[in-house]
Amino acid sequence: MEIEWTERDPGTRDKRTVRAERFARKWGFKVQARRYEPWVTVSQPSRDMWETLLDALERRYPRREGVTDEDLKQVRAIVAALPAEEAGSPGE
Repeated sequence: MEIEWTERDPGTRDKRTVRAERFARKWGFKVQARRYEPWVTVSQPSRDMWETLLDALERRYPRREGVTDEDLKQVRAIVAALPAEEAGSPGE
């Protein structure tokens, strides 16, 4: 499963695309600064990325778009375990 969204890079404030992928029951994040540039793997996703993913999953769940109870439970547990993000931290 793949979910994409656009956001502002916390460091440069430039627009970028974020992709969350679930493979083998694990979530991974990649970012792309411009359309034809390569995707860069994010080793430490920010709390904001996880919360955006959770929001996207919750919106897709009622429409039965491939989101399972297990997906929601897993991401909710990850978000709950994350510390509150400090102001000014880049998150990557």
